Amino acid sequence: MKAAVLTHYDKNGTNLELRDIPIPVLEDDEVLVRIKVAAVNPLDNMIIRGDVKLVVPYKMPLIMGNEFSGVIEKTGKNAKRFKVGDRVYGRMPLKKIGAFAEYAAIEESAIALIPEYLSYEEAASVPLTALTAMQAFEIMQVKAGETIFISGGTGSLGAMAIPIAKSLGLHVYTNGSQENEERVRKLGAEKFIDYKKENYVDVLADVDHVLDTLGDRELPNEFKVLKRGGNLVSLRGLPNGRFAKRNNMSFFKQMLFKMAGRKYDKMAAMKNQTYDFIFVHEDSKQLEKISEIFTKDHPIETSLDTTFTLDQINEALAKVRQGKSKGKTIIVME
Repeated sequence: MKAAVLTHYDKNGTNLELRDIPIPVLEDDEVLVRIKVAAVNPLDNMIIRGDVKLVVPYKMPLIMGNEFSGVIEKTGKNAKRFKVGDRVYGRMPLKKIGAFAEYAAIEESAIALIPEYLSYEEAASVPLTALTAMQAFEIMQVKAGETIFISGGTGSLGAMAIPIAKSLGLHVYTNGSQENEERVRKLGAEKFIDYKKENYVDVLADVDHVLDTLGDRELPNEFKVLKRGGNLVSLRGLPNGRFAKRNNMSFFKQMLFKMAGRKYDKMAAMKNQTYDFIFVHEDSKQLEKISEIFTKDHPIETSLDTTFTLDQINEALAKVRQGKSKGKTIIVME
């Protein structure tokens, strides 16, 4: 089979090698998935640069790719949840990624059935953003009736996080460019702030939770609008001690990340708030929950940008690295 392989980390980025390698041999609790479509994400470029090697220390050579859709070709002897021919999607297990390949052996606990109304192309764009939203709300321990500010919620994460938050009974606020207001309100946002006309810091106060998608430059302002004792979860900040402890990392890494995230912990401590960094992991049950929240009558909103083939993987990675995509960049295997 063909696979796109990383041979070494490079802080300036490096090309993946396209190799012919054997089809994976199944473990007892795995299924063999013929990958139909893989999505390309900023995370893939972060892995190539070595940005996450302290969080997940991969061994080289490494088959790359984190997000996929496909069809089951074979099941291990202990794999009972799915059958040959099932359409499935998921976020590859953290310890064993490999979606940029024609086949992948994947633990059952990482995949779920694709909702019938989604194509393979659409389905491949869902798992990372859907799981990010679900896991962020889990960390926050949200309760119905509370308020949440999703910063920059007009992108692909917001399209997933806003309706999920609404389904959990939250009052959702977000900001972005005015041309997205109608679409975002239809998703469930109660308050929309046009960033060109006003600053959310001047509009919001005492929100229960903040989901940060903007990172370092906006974190101080996001803490300002968060209530005393509130929770902030960041996709773009730095890992901290709470992150390391939650992921059962070694004592050394707990100390290391405690130092790395100290600045944000200090910001949070001023009003007895909490700061958490999220690195999304595989979870089939949460993906199944997504299918319950989004139905054919109220479907998942997907947005696709450019389609590449596996032979064009480095072009696809370059496009995502430039940060100009208006939706998911995908790799179609056939």
